[in-house]
Amino acid sequence: MTAISLWHAIGGDYRERPALTETVDADLAIIGGGFSGLSTALHAAAKGLSVVLLEAEIIAWGATGRNAGFVVPNFAKKDPDDIIAELGTERGERLIRFASTSADLVFELIRRHNIECQAEQSGWIQPAHSAAAFDKVKSRAAQWASRGRPVVVMGRSETESVTGAKGYAGSWTDRSGGLLDPVAYARGLADAAEAAGARIFERSPVTAISRANEGYTLTTATGTVRAGKVFIATNAYGGKLRPELARTYFPLRVFQIATEPLPREVRKRLLPGNQSVSDTRRNLFTFRFDADNRLISGGMHVFGPGAGTRVPGTIHRRLAKMLELGDVPPIAWAWSGMAAVEPDFLPHLVDLGPGLLAGFACNGRGIALTTALGREIATWASGIPASALPIPYAPPREIPFHGLLKHAPNILLPWSMLRDRLDEERSA
Repeated sequence: MTAISLWHAIGGDYRERPALTETVDADLAIIGGGFSGLSTALHAAAKGLSVVLLEAEIIAWGATGRNAGFVVPNFAKKDPDDIIAELGTERGERLIRFASTSADLVFELIRRHNIECQAEQSGWIQPAHSAAAFDKVKSRAAQWASRGRPVVVMGRSETESVTGAKGYAGSWTDRSGGLLDPVAYARGLADAAEAAGARIFERSPVTAISRANEGYTLTTATGTVRAGKVFIATNAYGGKLRPELARTYFPLRVFQIATEPLPREVRKRLLPGNQSVSDTRRNLFTFRFDADNRLISGGMHVFGPGAGTRVPGTIHRRLAKMLELGDVPPIAWAWSGMAAVEPDFLPHLVDLGPGLLAGFACNGRGIALTTALGREIATWASGIPASALPIPYAPPREIPFHGLLKHAPNILLPWSMLRDRLDEERSA
């Protein structure tokens, strides 16, 4: 198999699961072998439910295996006060609690199931690229701190000392966050789910979902699953299975690169505590290291030909500039993946009929929030109404003018970059 990402390349031999070649019955059928599907399988099987998971390719083939491995227990664009204003106190606080403990759940599962995945609960840092952004960062940190989260605000000099990056007005960190190897983590969840009794089939794309008696029949090219409930966990990789889902989010292609290992003397200056970093820019700047001192960073792309070559080069040059690396090691790996971004940047459950749900919890916070989503879906599968879960729940809501607006994040990237630069100039 050609390596999909750095994580697939360094993962060594992979134990492939068989394709579905029979008719099987289950309490819960899951479509998609990423974080949300695997977490759901594990938690549902642990509750004693019979579980079948169908993956069209291999475990962690989609966004799960193509991200940077950041474990971040909050929302990409919304702060707690925003969520309370939007959802009300009771529903809002439930969603906030769902997110705030999500990283703790990830690392607890890793410890409980002895998953070897380079995991470190070393913290996640968000530096502020301007004075105005630092004011917002301080407010954000205070809101999470008031809810008992282990957050710390750092000034300019401490931020530089902790990250090794100059020019930031300050930062905040949530110490419950961290980093890991996402493919190894996903494979560990798969092993744990199977140990709990779940059945996982790869190379088994679902071609149809039909209502049958009190449940559903899922059809593949070589087999059938009959299940009481179905959870669609494909995120932005759902294809044509349920076309209405694709019109409820913005598909965002994100590129990642990993350099050759940095020299140890340089590595000591950058992130000596081995945290993960993503700043406040609209054109987000991120960086972290893996266990072999490869420097990992990502970015979006402006529409145009040759993105597969052009964008990794741009990210590489940005790393050299932002981290003052006169001789940044060459790119060892470059890859991309699709993220699903909701208009309100919050997780969502989509009601597709009795006993049929789809979940979208990414928005740039894939590992922590999708793992937590799996735990919640397992409670739904065991009999709790979806409306009682902490995640917003509704029938499919098509984004108006989706055919045009789905490209908005990429089209508007140059404008976002200009606004970032103006913010920095005003703070200089």
